[in-house]
Amino acid sequence: MYGKARILMLAAFALAAPVLAGSVTAASAEGLISIIVIDPANPYWLTEGNVAKAEAEKLGYTATVGASKADTNTESRLIDTAITNKSVAIILDPADASGSIGAVKKAIAANIPVFLVNAEINQEGLAKAQLVSNNAQGAALGAQQWVTDIGEKGNYVELLGAPSDNNAATRSNGYETVISQYPDLKKVGSEVANWDRTQGHDKMQSLLQAHPDIIGVTSGNDEMALGAIAALKEAGKLSSIKVGGFDGSPDAVAAIKAGDLQYTVLQPVAVYSAKAVQQADSFIRTGKTGAPTEKQLFDCLLITKDNVDKYTAPFTLSE
Repeated sequence: MYGKARILMLAAFALAAPVLAGSVTAASAEGLISIIVIDPANPYWLTEGNVAKAEAEKLGYTATVGASKADTNTESRLIDTAITNKSVAIILDPADASGSIGAVKKAIAANIPVFLVNAEINQEGLAKAQLVSNNAQGAALGAQQWVTDIGEKGNYVELLGAPSDNNAATRSNGYETVISQYPDLKKVGSEVANWDRTQGHDKMQSLLQAHPDIIGVTSGNDEMALGAIAALKEAGKLSSIKVGGFDGSPDAVAAIKAGDLQYTVLQPVAVYSAKAVQQADSFIRTGKTGAPTEKQLFDCLLITKDNVDKYTAPFTLSE
């Protein structure tokens, strides 16, 4: 799986042009593609927006990047702006699995195709494509490494992402699927830290106070994991408590090199952000995305101290 996923990532970075349907005359690549991410203060979403914008401009479009901050009202206003500006397509990282459905429907009513990245909505048949990490596969990879690092016996806690994002539950369930195979590993506490480093720090302090004997922390993303590491350092506990992350952010990679973080699971955001724009371009020109299904999963990769030197750019693991 690891080798196959890495080959897939490298192949996708070639960014091959979509194949046009032979019976359709191609339209020219022009117009505005509106890109809406969650929060570019997080390097994951910053990369998502930057890659999508660069790919759109490479293909001949103009592009703008806005941020919803995971607020559906802000997201709705950004969709309104995209409609007013006569966007030819919208690339959207949805703010809420259910709450973003209305925004997607509004764009569709204005005859603007929507392509979702990173997170899904709870309704199929609206977006032209939903491109996301294979979060269950990635969580299983991380959990296996986590067990290897901490051993098969002891108490641990978990930091959870935003409940409005289906990825939070998928990753947590993926961890549980693996860790539950080790009955002497006991989850004694969990807290929602909403993908945020500061909340990860504060929730880790509370968890550590309630459960001082823990030996490990699982985390739904790198930002929460890095917050937990800061709290553990302050408490003088990091040497005895191991932490795992998820995203593959530059700061997480630095923490692995420093020996503070055990691993991170790399999400191929640079791959599917570009792919979403390519599929939008194909749909604009041919009426088809070129993909066989609406929902598309992209396998994750594991980064540890053994391969961290192969991390050559944000969210990129090279041969």
